[in-house]
Amino acid sequence: MKVTVEREVGGRKLSLTTGEWAKQAAGAVVVQYGESVVFVAAQDGPPRPGIDFFPLTVDYRERMAASGKFPGGFLKREGRPTLREVLTARLTDRPIRPLFPEGYFDEVQIMANVLACDQVNDPDVFCIIGASAALSVAPRIPFRGPLSAARVGLIDGAFVLFPTQEELKTSQLDLVVAGTAESILMIEGFGDQLPEDQMLDALMFGHRAIQQICELQKELVAKVGTPAKQFAAPAPNPLVDKLKTEAYAQVKAAKAVVGKQDRAEAVSAVKKEWKEKLFPNGADKTSCGCTPAQFDHAMGEVVYRVVRDLALEGRRPDGRGTTDLRGVSCSVGVIPRVHGSALFTRGETQSVVTVTLGTVRDEQKVDGIFPETSKRFMLDYYFPPYSVGECKPIRGPGRRELGHGALAERSVERVLPAADRFPYTIRVISDITESNGSSSMASVCGATLGLMDAGVPIRQPVAGISIGLVKEGSRFVLLTDIIGDEDHYGDMDFKIAGTGKGITGIQLDLKIDGINAEIIQATLEQAKTARLDLLRSMLGAIQRPRKEISPHAPRLVRRQIDPAKIGLLIGPGGKTIRAIQEETKTTLDVDDTGTVTISGFDAAGVEDAVARVEALTEEIKVGKIYHGTVSSVKDFGAFIEIVPGKDGLCHISELADGYVKSVAEVCKPGDRMHVKVIAVDDQNRVKLSRKAALAEMEGTAPATND
Repeated sequence: MKVTVEREVGGRKLSLTTGEWAKQAAGAVVVQYGESVVFVAAQDGPPRPGIDFFPLTVDYRERMAASGKFPGGFLKREGRPTLREVLTARLTDRPIRPLFPEGYFDEVQIMANVLACDQVNDPDVFCIIGASAALSVAPRIPFRGPLSAARVGLIDGAFVLFPTQEELKTSQLDLVVAGTAESILMIEGFGDQLPEDQMLDALMFGHRAIQQICELQKELVAKVGTPAKQFAAPAPNPLVDKLKTEAYAQVKAAKAVVGKQDRAEAVSAVKKEWKEKLFPNGADKTSCGCTPAQFDHAMGEVVYRVVRDLALEGRRPDGRGTTDLRGVSCSVGVIPRVHGSALFTRGETQSVVTVTLGTVRDEQKVDGIFPETSKRFMLDYYFPPYSVGECKPIRGPGRRELGHGALAERSVERVLPAADRFPYTIRVISDITESNGSSSMASVCGATLGLMDAGVPIRQPVAGISIGLVKEGSRFVLLTDIIGDEDHYGDMDFKIAGTGKGITGIQLDLKIDGINAEIIQATLEQAKTARLDLLRSMLGAIQRPRKEISPHAPRLVRRQIDPAKIGLLIGPGGKTIRAIQEETKTTLDVDDTGTVTISGFDAAGVEDAVARVEALTEEIKVGKIYHGTVSSVKDFGAFIEIVPGKDGLCHISELADGYVKSVAEVCKPGDRMHVKVIAVDDQNRVKLSRKAALAEMEGTAPATND
């Protein structure tokens, strides 16, 4: 039976429909907002044998047909997911995952397909809403929802719910927040150096909308008649209590060892000792009938308990206090030849950054369901297996690498100079050469240092830090600059990037079912203190962007010309612009607005090309001296081309001091001469004087013909 519920949210109608499509799926919902439509299906399946984790898979696709377009290229069928599709799938996965019960290991797959995009409302957020609704109406899946999501903008000092694509162009904030009616589960947002209190207000503004949409989903579930969901937790592991009692102290001592690798080896030694004790001579079962898999699970529970108990006591595996940063080391200019480079190390996390400056032709074209755009700033994040002491095959960047790179990119992007001030295309590469927590925020710090070393005039330096959480009931502790163990066994990874003025990037991932305003506010303040400390360390390596770019980078100049003169610059069949490029060894790019970008590796060649473009396209100025070419000779004077395509008349009386009997005595076609513009009449006819130009150049007054 088809069921539809709807409600006005953010000034437009949001509707949820189920019961008509995909009846064999466990749950399926069509979400419509404005004229953007997303179809989401949820499906479960039996668990894989021996699995000990929850295998949730989210797939989000944007077919070009949704906006009435064909895919570009030879194949007219979509292939692998785009970066935007990967990021949206991650955005959906993160708030949903914590709302499944512990011990639930069935296969669950969420598939979302954008059916229509109205070019006004971004469908990405509605994938989260649709996934929650589909899981909520699925009778077999023990999803503890509903949850919802909202996008928040900030325009002219006022928060805007679900801002349009046009509004986002001028918005100081692009924030996506997801959560249940009671608490916030996921945050991803980027802003123009927003103060912490304003960011908190934006989160609470979004959460109020989330509560409305959660009520709408509950209405849908009630109309469908989905029964209350039951989940039988697996039988308790008898080894957990035994090891917590007898091995706890040994694990606690091992977790106090300094150094990631040494600490891991100490814990492994304790595990090995107890495994040999419980499984003597390689036995496949303990005396109580437990298997090695149950032992591994139980020992994991002991380590989990130890790390959390230490945190609640204010003690951390590496000996720091809860608000202490790890040791920070920064240096710039560490690699020759590249346009900019930096090395950023925080504890056992390290990023090596290189910066490349390019021209407008190096911009990344981005096509999809929205109009094609181009990116002039790219940050690519690489996480090789050696950074964590592992051997793995390289299969190209995974979803995690793409997500971390996008987070760092958008956190730094807000402080880049405008294109009219610094027209370069910029690519930053962050190679993580060592990792023990928060490598994405290390990439933010390293990128800032690398950009400053490359001479990019950023508005403010940006630093990033991750705050962790351990929460037991009403008791909680926040951990600054978390390491891998604290991320793995803790409840939160809250990444915050920003300048000394405010926040530029924010991302929250949780393992619990939400946090409240108190924890969010405390996290923002603790992160700000750490961020300012980081910025002081970074500015000790380089205080401000270098005044000059690398001599190995292309020289790039941008000039604005009258769009009506674009044809004059290009010339017939491209003859004029091609000649300038060949003779000056530069590259010229012209867009429809009349913006001319001139680039080349030789500064003198670039300056020559700029001068030619300016001479060719500028308005003729009275009083200016031009070096022109005689185009034709008449009895009454000579016509001289002072800029390509523009002639002026130098009357015979203005050719030289004194009497000139014949123009041919002074010049012939093809001669080059300096002339001064002495008048431009109402019909745009130019009058020239050679004698005035010569006199001015010689520093004397020209003779008169009186």
